[in-house]
Amino acid sequence: MSKKNRAEDRAARAAEARAAQQRAERARTVRMAAIVAVGMVLVVVAGFLLTRAMDTSKDVEATPAGSGEHGVTIGAPDAPHSVVVYEDFLCPFCGELEATTRDDFERLAEDGDLLVEYRPFNLLERISDYSPRAVNAFAVVLEESGPEVAKRFHDLLFDNQPSESGPFPDDQDLLDLAVEAGAEEAAVSEGILEGTMRDWVDEATAQAIDAGVRGTPTVILDGEVVQGSAEEILDAVLEATA
Repeated sequence: MSKKNRAEDRAARAAEARAAQQRAERARTVRMAAIVAVGMVLVVVAGFLLTRAMDTSKDVEATPAGSGEHGVTIGAPDAPHSVVVYEDFLCPFCGELEATTRDDFERLAEDGDLLVEYRPFNLLERISDYSPRAVNAFAVVLEESGPEVAKRFHDLLFDNQPSESGPFPDDQDLLDLAVEAGAEEAAVSEGILEGTMRDWVDEATAQAIDAGVRGTPTVILDGEVVQGSAEEILDAVLEATA
């Protein structure tokens, strides 16, 4: 091969190398743009879900504590003060509220100062079907094992609350927690594993929405919505019952 041909061959290979590099750069740019776009969508969605979960309205017309058909109560019916808590078992803010208020709410209920009704419903099914499955399991336990066991199961669901990003407990995990709470496995197994109380879940959700509940947790103290952090909500209850 002559020097001229070799030079032309080197020039051709160099041109092809530059073209390949440019194609790789364009492909890398496209991939990065796609990653950024997906990231922005995820941020927007996460922001929407966060806002949706925290979007509690003061225009809530809930039935009084102790009168609901889709919840569990603790405390004396004739207590001078009452609290209604609308919650979703997947909602992290509900988990924070539960951890912050449980001991004081139970103490006030035991002392006869406060009637508390927990009303779980399905708000976050768009994130995972864990939300309606957990409420279904709660309804089964309430129906088959009574309010005391249902309250213990309620507490265990929050003690073992999954992250909104998962992994999520399956129905067998929910059944195991129900048994741990004191339910007889034979009594609740079919209902939890087969989702037999989904009508109950839908009714509880419809009632919450009809009452004006738009986010969780929504806390109603003596007929008035209380907003703020978990600590601020607890302080409002403690001040009212002091």
